[in-house]
Amino acid sequence: MSRPLKRIVIKFGTGILTQPEASTLDRAQIERFSGEVAEIVRSGIECIIVSSGAVGAGLMTLGLSERPKDLAGVQACAAVGQCKLMQLYESAFTAHGLHVAQLPLTHGDLDSRIRSSNVTNTLDRLLSQKGVVPIINENDSVAVEELRFGDNDRLSAEVAMLTEADLLILLTTAEGLLNGSEVVPEVHDIEAALEYAQPTKGKFGTGGMVSKLQAVKAALEAGIPAVIASGRRSRAIAGILSGETIGTRFYPAV
Repeated sequence: MSRPLKRIVIKFGTGILTQPEASTLDRAQIERFSGEVAEIVRSGIECIIVSSGAVGAGLMTLGLSERPKDLAGVQACAAVGQCKLMQLYESAFTAHGLHVAQLPLTHGDLDSRIRSSNVTNTLDRLLSQKGVVPIINENDSVAVEELRFGDNDRLSAEVAMLTEADLLILLTTAEGLLNGSEVVPEVHDIEAALEYAQPTKGKFGTGGMVSKLQAVKAALEAGIPAVIASGRRSRAIAGILSGETIGTRFYPAV
């Protein structure tokens, strides 16, 4: 990157937190991500995680094979699944000498000047503790925005802007933005890139490449570069931070 990284936001999508062939959270994935984030924190870079997976975890815990069609059903799944998801994160980060702090947010929390200021102050205080990793997710048990706007994609961009992050990383099941079967390594014109997006989404997620590009666009307009890459690739986060060609890297307009 062109400037030293002091603070980054990493978004984990539902598709990379669940096992591809089974209806269950992927413990090994969560443990791997926790190890990679721990390395980043030890290097002196502040890291904020925006995590999906609560609804998916609830579906699996309740033995449901597909996402409920009614709002109350989805929110019930989120309420059950959030506990399971955070237990796994806490266990995984504790193994690396770190603790997690859960911040369930709605878009209303970030739209309100007073509440967004409170969120910023809380995050700044948590990050100043050095041994704490904030984990943010859409408060799906009471909010409905995530159902319309995607798998926490927009929320991750809003958090990156609110906290003045130096980089936004969206980890998903895709290798990056595809032009046909080829990954586009760099994008300098986000409007042109929107033409490549395919409106697909995972079995348990609500996002897709369109919502990710919309989130990236918001970050770029705030001057924050972004990367979309596969969360199934080993050490993808470290590679992205070291400047390797991994996924698609998006640059703000000069």
